[in-house]
Amino acid sequence: MPALKPTLPPGLRVYAIGDIHGRFDLLKRVLEKIDADAKTASGPVQKIFLGDYIDRGLNSREIINYLIDWQAKEKGANAPIFLLGNHERVMLSVLKESDTVLLERWLCFGGRETMLSYGVKPSVFVESPTVALEALADKVPPAHMAFLETLKTTAEFGDYFFCHAGVRPGVPLEKQEEDDLVWIRHEFLDHGDSYGKMVVHGHSISLEAEFRPNRIGIDTGAYATGNLTALGLEGTKQWLIQTK
Repeated sequence: MPALKPTLPPGLRVYAIGDIHGRFDLLKRVLEKIDADAKTASGPVQKIFLGDYIDRGLNSREIINYLIDWQAKEKGANAPIFLLGNHERVMLSVLKESDTVLLERWLCFGGRETMLSYGVKPSVFVESPTVALEALADKVPPAHMAFLETLKTTAEFGDYFFCHAGVRPGVPLEKQEEDDLVWIRHEFLDHGDSYGKMVVHGHSISLEAEFRPNRIGIDTGAYATGNLTALGLEGTKQWLIQTK
């Protein structure tokens, strides 16, 4: 466990949920466990999703539908917070910029599964990237684009800073750039000094959640391992909720 003892404001409980990657079955399972665990909370409960809802697994569209419906129902100060992951960033870039070169790359790291979940026919993959892009653009509902476009890049509560991938060492947290927040890896993972707050992130897979003096990583490769990880926080307490 980390030597630093970060804390949350009194009475607040936070659950951070790691990379889902198209596994709607695991999302429902971890949320059931979180809801059961949250019954012991004496104050407000805040759920934060760390991004990468789509790709790799087979149910990206179903997940986005579910999160949009949930967002519409839960308003107010403790409404769930949805952060931007690099996979959502790529999907947005493909569609908004009509980027067929990026689309071809995306197909190699999960885009194919996402396109299939939206009802794109497999036959388009043996045609041209332009045909594939047009097929996807025709299938993605405007509400899904609006959801993706409004994803936040960071959240902060007490001594904790939440983002998808991590932060760039030497740059103040309030000045971090989106590219780093959703893409950074080794410069962040290998840095040993404090970032000013405890950074909670996903993006970089480890078989077990990683507790370091300056960061907590909770991407346990759910799409492949079946283990979707959430981190519970209250006061100075830290605990895990997992599907496996």
